[in-house]
Amino acid sequence: MTSFRLAAVGDNCIDRFRPPLSRSYVGGNAVNVAVQLARLGHQSFYFGAIGRDIDGGNVRRVLGEHGVRLDHLQERDGNTAYTDIDVTPAGDRIFVHEDFGVCAGYRPDPAEIEILKTMDHVHIGWLDDGGALRHALSAAGVSVSQDVSVNASAADLEVEGLSIAFGSAGEDDAEAERIAADFLARGARLAVVTRGGRGSLASDGREHASAGIRPVEVVDTTGAGDSFIAGFIAARMEGRSLAECLQAGRDLASLTCTHIGGFPQAPQPL
Repeated sequence: MTSFRLAAVGDNCIDRFRPPLSRSYVGGNAVNVAVQLARLGHQSFYFGAIGRDIDGGNVRRVLGEHGVRLDHLQERDGNTAYTDIDVTPAGDRIFVHEDFGVCAGYRPDPAEIEILKTMDHVHIGWLDDGGALRHALSAAGVSVSQDVSVNASAADLEVEGLSIAFGSAGEDDAEAERIAADFLARGARLAVVTRGGRGSLASDGREHASAGIRPVEVVDTTGAGDSFIAGFIAARMEGRSLAECLQAGRDLASLTCTHIGGFPQAPQPL
């Protein structure tokens, strides 16, 4: 298997599962994607910011244990981001509270942007930069993706220049088709939309593919979408068809649903 140089940029957080679980895990869209890419055997770099606190130390430790390159992990004054989560008996998550901590306002510096331009592919997670990194990388011809569904600000929801725009439509097939068409119309070269229990679809305007789910006993859905993204990106880099890319994403997402947290890790107490 060819090993690619891949980077994930943006959010990290501590997922704090409230009682009765009473455990915390390292997570965040960009972090989960970076870890899953490393677990697939690629050179995976994470660009983001943590606080100078215990939670920040846990982020650094856990990512290092999974082989993620942390050369460009910034430490800043302030708290590491965290999310309080309830889990239903069916394994679904309810986000109770989010504090973006030092992730808010994080930007790769000019030297780091030049390094990102050397990557085979860059994935952007939650990043409140108004699209600045997306514009810089796409203008340089870098293959770049972003999960639009994890952003909230209108300035961070644009997709022009993205090699792959990821989005989510719940289980509404018509909405998924609408989102995909909208992504392409607004300048994304490839649109990929997850549909919950209905699976996923992808389109570049010429080729269209869809995939169902792989049934598993769901323990927790945290990070399943991020695992889907990592599996899709890795397959896409290998030159596989859209259908095969969707299946690779599906299989990795299904595996993630069988354990608590976005990737295997020892839980920490709250």
